[in-house]
This record gives sequence, C-alpha cells and structure tokens, in this order.
Amino acid sequence: MLTDTKVKSLKAKHKTLIALDGQGLKLYAGVGGTKTWVHRYTINKQPKTITLGHYPAMSLAEARQARDKNKILMREGVDPQQHLQIQISANITFEKLFYEWHEFKQDEWSSKYFIGVEQRAKMYLLPYIGKTPVNAIDPQTMLILLKQIEADDKIDTLQKIRSIASRVFRYGVGLNIVKRDPTQDLSSDVFKKKRSKHYATITNPKEIGGLLRVIDNYKWSYAVGTALKLAPHVFLRPKELASITWDEVDFERRQIRVSAKKTKMKRLLIVPMSEQVYSELRNLYLIDVGSKYVFPSPRSAKRHITPESLRAGLRRLGFTKEEITTHGFRHMASTRLNELGFMPDAIERQLSHCESNKVKAAYNHSQHLEYRTEMMQKWSNHLDELKNTKKITLI
Repeated sequence: MLTDTKVKSLKAKHKTLIALDGQGLKLYAGVGGTKTWVHRYTINKQPKTITLGHYPAMSLAEARQARDKNKILMREGVDPQQHLQIQISANITFEKLFYEWHEFKQDEWSSKYFIGVEQRAKMYLLPYIGKTPVNAIDPQTMLILLKQIEADDKIDTLQKIRSIASRVFRYGVGLNIVKRDPTQDLSSDVFKKKRSKHYATITNPKEIGGLLRVIDNYKWSYAVGTALKLAPHVFLRPKELASITWDEVDFERRQIRVSAKKTKMKRLLIVPMSEQVYSELRNLYLIDVGSKYVFPSPRSAKRHITPESLRAGLRRLGFTKEEITTHGFRHMASTRLNELGFMPDAIERQLSHCESNKVKAAYNHSQHLEYRTEMMQKWSNHLDELKNTKKITLI
C-alpha cells in the first residue's frame, strides 16, 4: 500500500518505476519526473489498462476513488475504458475537435492553406456550432448553417465549408469520438451548383487570324508583347505564363517545364515548344537584362510581369473583356483542337486539367507526350496560317 509520503518521494533515476497500491492501482514514475496513476483491470477475461490522471493534480485518495468507481462500473458489466470514451465524446465540442484536427494536419499543409482553413472555420463554423458537442450536431443543424451561406450566394464558400466540416467529423469518427458525419446525409441536390466560369474567347478562324495580327503590332512593353504572342501557342494559365523562369525553359529538349509548385494542379507541366515558340524564346534569351524571368517586369528585373499586365495589354490593343480574356487563349485552343479532331485526352493533358484517376493520369503523361509534341507544332502552324492568309485548311 502506498502512502502520501511514499508517493511524494518516489523518484526514477535511470528507468521508469512502478509502485503498486493494490486492486490494480499503480503509480508510474518517469525519469523526467512525471507521475501517472494507472488502473489495470480484467473484464470479460481481457486485461485492460486505463489512465486515471497525474500526480500531484490527482492525489492518492482521488486515484483510489477513481479506481473504486471503475470497480462499481465493472460489477454492472460496464467497461470503464468505454465509459470514459463515451463521457469524452459527450463533452467534446466541435471547436475542440476542429483545432485538434487542424493541428494534426499542420505538417501536411502549406502555411497559407493552414491559415485559410482556420479563417474560414472562424467565420462560418465556430460562431454557430463551435460550442456544441459534436455528437449533438445533426444533419438539420448543418443544413441550416450551409443554407445561410448559400443565401448570400457564396456557393464556392459553401462547398469549402461543407468539406472542412465533413473532414473534422470524419476525423472524429476515426478516433471513435463521433458516431457519424452528419454532412453525409445532405444530398448535393439540396444546394445550388457553382456557376461555371466562361471566359470570353474567340473561336472563329478568321477572327483568330485578326486577333493574332493585332497582337503582332503590340508596341508597348517588349515582355508583355512577347508573352501575348506566345499565349495562343502555349495556352498556359496567365499566372503560369507570366512567371516562367529561364531554368524552366529547356532549349535542348525543346520544352517549357513549368514547376509543380506554380501550377494549379501542383504537378509538373510540360509544354512542348513548337518551332515558332522556340524561335521566339531564343530571340528573347539573347536580350540579357540580368533577370531569371523570361518576362521581366519593366520596373524591375527582379520581378516578372503580372497576369494583370497581360489583361491590360489586350485592352490597349482594343479588345474588351466581353471579346477575349487572357484565359480565353486556353479555351480558344481547346475548342479549335477538338474541332480539328485531335485526341481529347491529349488536349486535356496539355491544358493541365485534373485527372481524377491517378493511374490513367500517369499513363496519359507518359503516352501522350510525343503526340502532344506533334499536336503543338501543328497548332502553331495552323495559327500562322490563320494569321498570314485567309485560306483555312484542316490539319
């Protein structure tokens, strides 16, 4: 049997010490000075261990009381460990579970995403269900919460908040804290769908030719003008195009290899260079302004031009946002290449659209590169033909 004096004086020098009190109650004294009360018991012929608390926050007398309460539960056929888990589950709030999940995911996420998730939760979840026990949150509660977001026509936000809530609940299910994810019972059909973005573009062959001729006459920033000339040929996203660095331009392979960290899908994007693109970049490379960027800012070689400068360039040339946007070059290429009979999978891969099937994505990446190289050359040839003549032929 232990005494208060023995418990207080118990110290471990080289390894953890175990002091027995009786009826399964033990005190573990660690080398670092931590002392932990543990109750070992057997129920349904299975030996189990449950942590009661830490000394001195839990005294010897309190540890014995906790042990005795466990014995009463056992006489009633209740496993003390399961009983404790039920109590924890009944008391844990959504806010507490959210921050536990949030911290658990920190190493997997970028700091920007980590902060963004917390900000969304603070704005749309925690003020409404933060103090509510997680197992008291039902589908109806979540429906009302999400419908309030929908009422403000924030459909994209609604989808993100629903996803965050669902992931928190599923984290709790995995830890046996939450019975089920209440958002699973909410059909997507009860919510408005996100409106698809339709970027203005030009797909009429004659109008494409006119657009290219006008771009050739751009007379302001050389970097912006060259980027606009290349945009129809490479159909990168505006941010990807504007920020290309020279170490991403592989003249030997004749490829632009956009770093995964810069692409929307967070994967390496290979753009085969047609002869036209290769020649344009070679000429640009000879103009050494001491910048690592292919399209340096006119104000500082340490920065690149912005997507806004590309949009402004189109407006300077007289094109309105209703006629074409910088994203519109991608839609132009997608529409025309499909009309001209090129392989849809190769077009989607070159546009760097998401492939949900990872095996298929890897297959497409390896199998379509040669095809895409040929496709990009034919596309550049076609653009030149549209720009230089009124005659239009299939390719």
